[in-house]
Amino acid sequence: MAQEYDLVILGGGTGGYVAAIRASQMGLKTAIVEKGKLGGTCLHRGCIPSKALLRSAEVYATAKEADTFGVMINDVKLDFTRVQERKEKIVEGLHKGVQHLMKQGKIDVYEGTGRILGPSIFSPMPGTISVEMNNGEENEMLIPKNVIVATGSRPRTLPGLDIDGELVLSSDEALELENLPKSIIIVGGGVIGIEWASMLSDFGVEVTVIEYADRIVPTEDHEISKEMQRLMKKKGVKIVTGAKVLPETIEKEGGVTIKAEVKGGEKEFAADQLLVSVGRQANTEGIGLENTDIVVEKGFIKVNKHMQTKESHIYAIGDVIGGLQLAHVASHEGIFAVEHMANENPEPIDYSLVSKCIYSNPEIASVGLTENEAKEQGHNLKVGKFSFRAIGKALVYGESDGFVKIVADKDTNDILGVHMIGPHVTDMISEAGLARVLDATPWEVAHTIHPHPSLSEAIGEAALAVDGKAIHS
Repeated sequence: MAQEYDLVILGGGTGGYVAAIRASQMGLKTAIVEKGKLGGTCLHRGCIPSKALLRSAEVYATAKEADTFGVMINDVKLDFTRVQERKEKIVEGLHKGVQHLMKQGKIDVYEGTGRILGPSIFSPMPGTISVEMNNGEENEMLIPKNVIVATGSRPRTLPGLDIDGELVLSSDEALELENLPKSIIIVGGGVIGIEWASMLSDFGVEVTVIEYADRIVPTEDHEISKEMQRLMKKKGVKIVTGAKVLPETIEKEGGVTIKAEVKGGEKEFAADQLLVSVGRQANTEGIGLENTDIVVEKGFIKVNKHMQTKESHIYAIGDVIGGLQLAHVASHEGIFAVEHMANENPEPIDYSLVSKCIYSNPEIASVGLTENEAKEQGHNLKVGKFSFRAIGKALVYGESDGFVKIVADKDTNDILGVHMIGPHVTDMISEAGLARVLDATPWEVAHTIHPHPSLSEAIGEAALAVDGKAIHS
């Protein structure tokens, strides 16, 4: 017998389950269809497990330098099995938490693969969901008034560079490593590639990063990229930029060798394993989009500013629509979509106000325009920059590399962008994000009294530096 719902969500990842909770709060009868585990990529194959590994790598690297803090540890060892066990324990705990939230919100969860059907006896519009149940039982039929597609994404690869799970890995397989390789080639120096480069280097793996662009983390401010490259090399990571990997040259015999076009010709690289980190592609296949008028462009579902597809009762959020493929963005898109379908008239999301983070060691965090983007948009700029080397708390931590940079409009005094690289900056970027939301000026940030000693003093000093008034520079 078909079940009727106000909302059915395809995908129980961060965007999907958060949307379900908001719908439940608003009194909508809601169901989630999830073929894997609630929490999706972020909880099981992305944000959480990778950050758990990064934390273990950071502790290991710190322990090896404990003598600089006056703590003598004679024999620092890494037990990677216990590292993985800790990761799994964290993921399992959070998974149970999400399951509890579904029960608390009286949200029905269907464990299976959902497919959108076209107009039928159940509905004159596309949107009826057929669920192929994981347990092999007869398909469930769900009749929703509204649908949210939140099917997420998966690692992308390069044509000819096939993932085999042994010598050639994506981030999915890398998270399940039982043993660390002695050496690894990482194809791609973007966010995910640099996080893995940082982590594996801290674990003692010999890392080579091959990046197609002329700099690593190319979407970040150019000074941030330059500093990160310097600090990665300081850790021993080999970085090759402006390099085009040639997949057809790969050889797998007791390891991996591959060639890349670099300045001056071709160069061969060799390592125990190769990690492909060249972005993610949307999961749009097999969910029945062909039974609708939904438009897919460049592999992503096209939506309007209200998250609606061409079928106005079918919304799409998160990685499947492209844009900023971030868990916190998917969550807010899900909340927004639910409030819109409930006629709450929410304010459309301003993506220029979204904070972005890279959880490497050191960390990177940013919000708003880079200096180059601001120039290209015609702004008359003033820029303030302040190093962590002059911040007492950074010296106490033993992590004084990096800086905070604030880009402002000289004519309006508006803050256009804030960019940070250094210790714990992913925990500090929200102050900059709030400043952007409130349209704050550097003067207002500078006159927010930052506690001493704290890492956040770097933000206040950078704000003062915009007008040449930094105290400790």
